[in-house]
Amino acid sequence: MSLFPFISNTDEVKVDNTFPMYKEVAWDFKRNIPILENGDFKIVEGNEAIKIWIYKALQTPRYQYEIYSWDYGSELLSLIGKAYTKGLTQSEASRYIKEALLINPYILDVNVISTSFDGDVLSANVRVKTIYDGEVIVNV
Repeated sequence: MSLFPFISNTDEVKVDNTFPMYKEVAWDFKRNIPILENGDFKIVEGNEAIKIWIYKALQTPRYQYEIYSWDYGSELLSLIGKAYTKGLTQSEASRYIKEALLINPYILDVNVISTSFDGDVLSANVRVKTIYDGEVIVNV
């Protein structure tokens, strides 16, 4: 497993075009730190791991850090300070969220249920369909 979410090992893709189980370091969203168990990083799989990838992708500004691919991250910060109407801002936020998430091959569909601004804080409820059974609801 890589600490860098944008680097994938293409050798792991199986011949029948299925993907290996997605794994990620467990994340404490309230404190914004990885979760440790007995001094080691706790690893989660499947939809739980994809939730962490979603959180990190939306928190990372696109094009800002050379270490990340230009495909990784979101453009949500570009909405700050714009004199857009509330409707346009919410529409753009929804578009930016979809663009940021659909680059992940484990994510099949993104439906932004709602977006809202409380001062400078953007909140969104997002339903994500992954290659795994069921859907993931993410509140960011």
